[in-house]
Amino acid sequence: MRRWLPSFILLALVWGNSFFFIKVALGSLHPLQISFLRMAVGALTLLVAVLATGRRLPRDPRLWGHFAVASVVLTTVPFTLFGYGEQHVSSVVAAIWNATTPLCTLLFALLLRSEKATAARVTGLGLGFAGVMVVLGVWQPISGGAAVGSLACFGAAACYGVGGAYMGRFITPRGEEPMVLAAAQLVAGTAELAVITPLAGLSLVEIDVPLAVWGSLLALGAFGTGIAYLLLYGIQRKVGVTAASAVTYLIPVFAAASGVVFLGEHLTWNQPAGALVVLLGIAVIQGIVPRRRGRTAAPAAAVPAETDAAA
Repeated sequence: MRRWLPSFILLALVWGNSFFFIKVALGSLHPLQISFLRMAVGALTLLVAVLATGRRLPRDPRLWGHFAVASVVLTTVPFTLFGYGEQHVSSVVAAIWNATTPLCTLLFALLLRSEKATAARVTGLGLGFAGVMVVLGVWQPISGGAAVGSLACFGAAACYGVGGAYMGRFITPRGEEPMVLAAAQLVAGTAELAVITPLAGLSLVEIDVPLAVWGSLLALGAFGTGIAYLLLYGIQRKVGVTAASAVTYLIPVFAAASGVVFLGEHLTWNQPAGALVVLLGIAVIQGIVPRRRGRTAAPAAAVPAETDAAA
C-alpha cells in the first residue's frame, strides 16, 4: 500500500463531515462568521503545533504575499460560498459539487504549467466528472434556491481549482514544511476575514449560540481546517497538486453517510451509482487500474510537484 493512502482517506473523512458541521452551524451563524471562526481555530491549532515542534513561520515577504493570494481562493471565498450554498442545498449536494475541484485544478494547473496532463489524469478526471453528473442527476431540472446554492458551491470548487494550481506553482515548490505552510496560509486567511466580516456588519464572534454550534465550529476549525490542511500539504508534496485534489472524489461518500444518518437527508439510487464511477476515476488517476497487455499505468504523481513547477 502506498504510504500516502492513509492520509488521503483520513483527509476525505474529515472534509466529508465538514459539510455536516457547516449545516449545523448555519442554524445560528452567518456564512462569513462560520468561515472566520473555523479559520481562526484552524490557525490556532497549527500555530500551537508549529511552536511545539520548534518550527518557525516563514519570514520572506514575497512568500507571505503568495499566502495572501492563496488564502483568498483556498479559504476565504470558498468557505463562505459553501456556507451560502448550504443554505439552499443539502450537505450531500454541496460535497458532490466539491468533487468537481480536480477538473478545475487540472485546467488551472495546465495554464500555470505547474503540472503535466497525462492520459491517466485526463481519463480519470473525465470519469470522475461523469460520476459527479450521475450523482447529481443532471437529467432532472434544478431551479430556484437549489440552482443558486449549486452555483455557489460550484464557484467554491472553481476557487479551489485556482488556488491549488497557484499553490503548486508559487508556494509548494519553496520547500517549506507542510505544517508551516498550512499555518501561514490560515493565518493570512484569518486576518482577511477579520477585516471583511465587520465590514459586512457582522460581529466576529456570537457568544449566545447553542453548544452544538460551538462543537461544530471546533470540529470545523481543528480538524476540518487545521489538521486537514496539514494533511493536504503533505499529500501534495508526495503526489502533486492534481492527484491530491482527487480527494474531493471521496468526500461525497463520507458526506452522504453523515447527511443521511444525522441530518435525515435522502439518498437516491443515482448517488451511490455515481460514486462508483467516481472511485473508478480515482483508480485511473493514481495508476491503480492496469492497462491492456498486463502493463500497469504510470502513477499520476510519477513526476513530483516540485519538478512539474520547475518545468
